[in-house]
Amino acid sequence: MQDPNADTEWNDVLRAKGIIPPKEQEVTEDDLVNMVEQTIQDKSQGKALADMNLDELDENEDDIDEEEERMFEEYKRQRIAEMKAAQMKSNYGDVLEITKADWVKEVNKAGDGVWVVVHVYQDGIPLCKLMNQHLSNLARKFPATKFVKGVSSVCIPNYPDKNLPTVFIYCNDDLKKQFVGPIAFGGMNLKQDELEWMLAQIGAVKTDMEESPKKEIRDVMNLAVRQSALNDDSDDDY
Repeated sequence: MQDPNADTEWNDVLRAKGIIPPKEQEVTEDDLVNMVEQTIQDKSQGKALADMNLDELDENEDDIDEEEERMFEEYKRQRIAEMKAAQMKSNYGDVLEITKADWVKEVNKAGDGVWVVVHVYQDGIPLCKLMNQHLSNLARKFPATKFVKGVSSVCIPNYPDKNLPTVFIYCNDDLKKQFVGPIAFGGMNLKQDELEWMLAQIGAVKTDMEESPKKEIRDVMNLAVRQSALNDDSDDDY
């Protein structure tokens, strides 16, 4: 006997005349997810899965069958990952102004695995102002990293202006790196992506950049040096 669900022209004619029933629709994974969500929504007074917290998801887990439970567990894992990602993204996102009294709490005790970028600055120093602008943008770009700043005379009494700007990088109460003075940053030519790269090399931020933004400049300088050497050799031939 011919399969009534087979895709053939003859079966299409028979279906059109009502001789055989319509072809059964395949149930996709999306259909199963919708079925799970509808089942739970019916039993939870119309509340959708996406609007439930983890406790509410656990409470409704007993109300579904084995196949639905598999889809439910997958959905719950996805929700947990989304919640963790959202929580991490909302941790910081701005540069916090601190004083000496705040240092231990905001820097040394920032939390397990939290990277802290500390900018010690002074008003009236152009490079400090530029640094604050760059760090403010990077704080929004990397909200999982904690960015703080403090006036040198308030945070570290008698700290010399010649050392400004200074950037300390901490993680787990450990000073991982420090950049001290204008030379460490290349002066007023410092670009935001260069600062991002410096922080990424230590691990303070997770950048998408695969190489230093200064590489092109170095390549041009190397080319100039090689060209100069070739010219010198050419001069020696005369």
